[in-house]
Amino acid sequence: MPSFQTRLKITGLKPGNAPEAVMAAAVEALGTRHHVESNQLQIAGGVPELNLRFLVEATEFIGENNQARESAAMMRDAVERVAVTGALLVLRRSRGRWAPV
Repeated sequence: MPSFQTRLKITGLKPGNAPEAVMAAAVEALGTRHHVESNQLQIAGGVPELNLRFLVEATEFIGENNQARESAAMMRDAVERVAVTGALLVLRRSRGRWAPV
């Protein structure tokens, strides 16, 4: 199964939400469609960034990429209920490297 990764900048927390709610929302949303292999919070350029790796059911290359992008957008929508987001990046693992989709 192809492996994908999302990177989502978090620029703020919405009032009344705990910081842990951000990752919980991301994992829950992405997990409804795919197996989430790992999740972590990184600081990139002083800005928090969610990094989630997930598997997409193998079909055909373009369809897999589309499915990954749609799922990442759905995950972002869920996170935006508890936080303010920035840039979203979707990457695909190919020959040992991560490349933008």
